[in-house]
This record gives sequence, C-alpha cells and structure tokens, in this order.
Amino acid sequence: MKLFDVYPLFDINIVKGSGCRTYDDKGVEYLDLYGGHAVISIGHSHPHYVEKLTSQARELVFYSNSVVNKLQLTLAERLGKISGYEDYSLFLINSGAEANENALKLASFYTGRKKVVSFQKAFHGRTSAAVRVTDNPSIIAPLNSDLEVDYLPLNDIEIVRSVLEKRDVCAVIIEGIQGVGGVRIPDKSFLQQLREVCTETETVLILDEIQSGYGRSGKFFAHQYAEIRPDIITVAKGMGNGFPIGGVIISPMFKPIYGMLGTTFGGNHLACAAATAVLEVMENENLVENAEKVGAYLRQELRKMPQIKEVRGLGLMIGLEFEQSVKELRRKLLFEQHVFTGVSGTNVIRILPPLCLSMQEADDFLTRFKKCL
Repeated sequence: MKLFDVYPLFDINIVKGSGCRTYDDKGVEYLDLYGGHAVISIGHSHPHYVEKLTSQARELVFYSNSVVNKLQLTLAERLGKISGYEDYSLFLINSGAEANENALKLASFYTGRKKVVSFQKAFHGRTSAAVRVTDNPSIIAPLNSDLEVDYLPLNDIEIVRSVLEKRDVCAVIIEGIQGVGGVRIPDKSFLQQLREVCTETETVLILDEIQSGYGRSGKFFAHQYAEIRPDIITVAKGMGNGFPIGGVIISPMFKPIYGMLGTTFGGNHLACAAATAVLEVMENENLVENAEKVGAYLRQELRKMPQIKEVRGLGLMIGLEFEQSVKELRRKLLFEQHVFTGVSGTNVIRILPPLCLSMQEADDFLTRFKKCL
C-alpha cells in the first residue's frame, strides 16, 4: 500500500530538534520559524515536556476512567486559570477540525438553527466551515454538511448585522487572527460590535483560536486584545506541542447533557500529560510575554525592509506580504539559509516560530532573511 499523496514535501529529512532548531539526517542545522503550522509552542524536545510524557506512558498503559478523569480535571483547571476562563468548561478532542465541528454542532443544538456565518479568507480546518483561501482551484469549500455557511467581508459589521437580524444563524465563527488567510487581524471595534450583535440576535459567537491562541499573539488568546468574551473558544495546535489534542472551551450558558458530544481518543492520558506540560512550561518560562516582546521586535525590524509590501501580525504570528510570488524567496530561505517558514497563497510568507524564540535567534533570522532579499 502507498500513501495517499496530498501533501507536497521538501527533500529534507528532519531527525531531531531542540528549542527553535532542527537537524536533518546529514547533520545540517535549521532555524525553525514555522513550528509545523504553529504546533510547536514551547520548543522541540523540551526536557520537562519529554519527561512528563514519557513518565505518563510508563505509569499507565491502559485506560482507567478515574485516572483519566483526574488528568482531564487537572488540565482544565490549569487552562482555565492561565487563560482567564475559569468559569467555562472544557471538552477535549484530538484536533482543530474536530474542535470546530463540535463547536458548530453545539451551537446548532443550542439555537435550533442551521446557518453559520464565517468570513472571507477564513480557514477552520477541513470542516463544514472550510473555505478556499489558496490559489489552488482544486481546494473547494464548503465541505458537505447539513449546515449552510455564508462568507462575509471581514470588519464590515453592517453586513454581518443585516444577516444576523434574520435570526436564522446559529453561530458566527471567526479566527482571533486569520492564519491561512494571510495573517489578517479583525479590528478591535469590529470584534466588540460583533459580540454585541451576536448577543442581541441570540447567535453563538465562536472564536477559533486554534492557530492564534495559546500565547502566540502575546496574549493567551488573540481576541483578548478586544476585551471580549465569546461563547465558545476552540483550541488545538500549540496545545500539545506536537501531541494530538484539541479542545472546546464552553460558556456556562450551555448546559451539558449526556450524549450531547462524544469522542473516542479525546482527552486520553498521554494527551493530557502533554497539554499540562505545555502550560507548565509556558508559565515557568513566561512564554506569552516572550512572544509579545520578541514578536514586536521582529515586526519592527522587518518593517524597515523596503522589499516587503506589508508586515502584519501580533506576537509571534507574523505575515510578510510581497508584491510578487514568494516561492523563490522561501526556497532560498530553506535551502541556502536553512530557515523553515510557511506561506499563505502566493505572496505571503508566514512566520510561526516556537514561543521560546530568543532575541539572538530573531537577529539570526533577520540576518539570513536579508541575505535572501
């Protein structure tokens, strides 16, 4: 049997990593400024993370409801405290797409409605709210679902209001910062007015913080810059530092009913150990504050480079838009300067490094980047 070939791969075989650096099978060192789509939050092979995960694997090789429940409660309590959502509840699953699907399902159950509002250039995983944001015409959205999805212009509250006032929309789902869509930030005033109109029309507000959450923006959640509280928050990616885990953070307005949501592997003992270790490292090493400081420095220095059309982002979630295609620039960064980056569409370089990126490593990247420009 062969693999179903849907992912293009570079001819590089990474065999190990440490912090913000990875190494291939030839011993070449790479500076990782992408972290697997923002998955690596606390750095590669962090010793506390490795120890916590491996010790949990040795300690428990079978499922015990009481033990797993205790691990889940420990994770939920720590996540509530660090995020500022101690009065919300946590439902654990395995990925971001699963988190968004469960959030939309919960909103539909709660309101009895079937329509969803998302935004142009949004991306919510391979879900019923997926939308084509690349230049590849073979990537089509929405996927099959019983939900109807409207894609509205970002930051135009009057269009959103006119749709929600019909009172047939179950949920508005919006990213704290659009990731795949080119690192675009919703206006603070737009998010505040969106919160108000959702409340007025009894529409559930879902904040997709799968890529922009977990400290990446310089706050625990990107929407906290707007000082709003959504009804549901979805998380994944950096939550497990590479171990598969996702979550739905749910307002007290929702009352749980047995059988309402379900998952086979969600919240297993290894996933909980990984996610708890991530939060411990984030707190002990002040990684949210580091993301804000180092990210601000990077954006400041990048804006001095006239070749870049626009620098967007918050914290260590940065988009660099160019007038021309970035394909050759990214190739040079990878194969000549040994720096991993990402892209959005054809003209945007995405930078999503581990949150432990140091000022010295930021300067190292800037030096290599200038050589390519």
